Amino acid sequence: MIQEIFPREYRVQYGDYVPEAGDTVFLFEGDTICCRLIDGDAAFPCIKDLSNTCGAEFHYLFSIDKERFFVPDAHFSCRDMAPEGYEWKTNVFFRTTGPQYLAFAAVLAQSLYLWYDSNKYCGRCGAQMEHSKTERACVCKECGITVYPKLSPAVIVAVTDGENLLVTRYKDRPYLSYSLVAGFAEIGESLEDTVRREVFEETGVHVKNIQYYKSQPWGFTSTLLSGFFCELDGDPAIKVDENELAEALWLTRETIPPAAVTISLTSEMMERFRTGAT
Repeated sequence: MIQEIFPREYRVQYGDYVPEAGDTVFLFEGDTICCRLIDGDAAFPCIKDLSNTCGAEFHYLFSIDKERFFVPDAHFSCRDMAPEGYEWKTNVFFRTTGPQYLAFAAVLAQSLYLWYDSNKYCGRCGAQMEHSKTERACVCKECGITVYPKLSPAVIVAVTDGENLLVTRYKDRPYLSYSLVAGFAEIGESLEDTVRREVFEETGVHVKNIQYYKSQPWGFTSTLLSGFFCELDGDPAIKVDENELAEALWLTRETIPPAAVTISLTSEMMERFRTGAT
C-alpha cells in the first residue's frame, strides 16, 4: 500500500524547524501539485530551486528518513514560486507514479496544505489563525481556540458469500475499476455499525461475522481507512443505491480482475480474496 515505504521511515513528530536550502517544498494550486518527471519518477523542488519565495514563511510538515518536507504559508500563491520546468498534476497522478515514498509524501502534504488553507481564519471569531510552535495545529490568538488537522474515519468492506465477493463501481467518479463497499463513520457509530449500515445502504444486503483486517492512512481524501471482511447474512439479492453506485454485483474468485495497482487497502483486500489468501 502507498504508506508501506520500508526501509524508509516516515517521521510524523512535529518540530518548529526553519527550512534549509536542500529541504523539499511542496507547492499547491487548487487541487494540483507542482512536480516534474525525471526518468519516469516524480521530483519536487527544494527551497533553493524556487523562482521567488514571495516573502512567504515555510512550515514544516514531516520527514522521511532525513529528508524534510515543507509547505509555504497558505496566504501566499504557490504558483508564483514554481521553478521553470515544473508542471502541475492532480493527486490522481501519484496513484501510479513513483517513487512510492514521494507519492505518499505528496498526497499527505496536499491533505495538510488544504487543511491549513481552510483554517487561515478562525471559525469562531474570524481572526487570522497562527501556526502553533509546539504542535501541528492552528491557534487563534484572539479567542484561544486550537484546531487540529482533520482526519475522517471510514470503512472498506469485503463482503463474501462462499466463493463470491461483493464488488461495486462508483457513480460519477474518475475511478472506474471494481471496488468494495466503503463509507464514512457517522457520529455515535462504532466501525462495526458503520460496516452494517454502509453495506445495507449501498447494496441492500445484511452481513455477519465482521472481522477487522487492517488500516490505512489515505491522504487522497484525508481519511483513515479501516478494512473489514464479513459474510453475507441471508438473501444475496442486491438492491443498488443509485445515488452512490453505478453497479454492484457478486464476482467469483476466478472472475475478479487482478489488481492493476497495489497502493490501496481496497486493492489489497480484493487481491487477497482473489488469490485465496482469505
